[in-house]
Amino acid sequence: MAEAIAKVEADANRSADTHLLPFPLPAAWGVDLYLKDESVHPTGSLKHRLARSLFLYGLCNGWIGPHTTIVEASSGSTAVSEAYFARMLGLPFIAVMPASTSPEKIALIEFQGGKCHLVEDPATVVVEARWLAEDTGGHFMDQFTYAERATDWRGNNNIAESIYEQMSLERHPVPAWVVVGAGTGGTSATIGRYVRYRRLGTKVCVVDPEHSAFFPAWQAADWGVETGLGSRIEGIGRPRVEPSFQPAVVDRMVRVPDAASLAAMRAASAVLGRRVGGSTGTNLWGAFGLISEMLGAGETGSVVTLLCDGGERYADTYYSDAWVAAQGLDLAPPRATVDRFLATGEWAGDA
Repeated sequence: MAEAIAKVEADANRSADTHLLPFPLPAAWGVDLYLKDESVHPTGSLKHRLARSLFLYGLCNGWIGPHTTIVEASSGSTAVSEAYFARMLGLPFIAVMPASTSPEKIALIEFQGGKCHLVEDPATVVVEARWLAEDTGGHFMDQFTYAERATDWRGNNNIAESIYEQMSLERHPVPAWVVVGAGTGGTSATIGRYVRYRRLGTKVCVVDPEHSAFFPAWQAADWGVETGLGSRIEGIGRPRVEPSFQPAVVDRMVRVPDAASLAAMRAASAVLGRRVGGSTGTNLWGAFGLISEMLGAGETGSVVTLLCDGGERYADTYYSDAWVAAQGLDLAPPRATVDRFLATGEWAGDA
């Protein structure tokens, strides 16, 4: 156990902190937007932090031994990161995921030494993963339950502490808003708890894709809501409210149509000169709406959101016009909304 923990900790020590990138907006607006670039982790996404925390949690709890098969229910990025750490520790890894997961992500998991167990119904991945762990005598990592408790929300270089340290020399060092999506709910829980613990004035906005249960449950204060549908925006959105989601630390939620997520993703890629993933588009759609509200109210300040992963993983899906058309999505109206905002600060999307 000591050797395994040392290997995981050494990985964290080798990895420089992720960058905080300014997103270009007119300086005269008085509102600055930043992207915390989680794509530069060794496994290319925000989920690298989660996987590291889950492995440390499992090791320290005595759940993971030298021959334990690791099983996870994941739509892709968490599985990529967990496969990386499993290989580091010499452990077999199996990812249970929807059959609709992008081929690029499946290839990344297999590249890291993991195996993929595909299921047709996205709503059954957790049940399948639990059964598979029992059948193999392995350990079900269960990111949807343990994400919020595996991360040290008080600090210890978590994502929240990193954001505030990197913002310290900016003209508006304490963000008015931090905007994140919810897959497990662990990131919003970590940031929401941290801002309260540090007595900061930041509010947390969670953006949620269509078909996800988080937004309607939060709106109705009914945590038993289930949609029975999977999300097309990989990494965020769930058919039910997961145990790691902590609604009491969320100040606002915004539902984002899938077409809007992809339109904002493509617009941001053009502005940044690099491809970003779909969940980054979801984040930006929410951030743009909040910034427009601040402008309308004559407020200045900063907004921080996450660049969750790169767009290379979605070449055959989100960046494919044929795939978008097959999904029945029309990106033209939301793209016009984003382009108008970037030019004028005016926002016509739902907020």
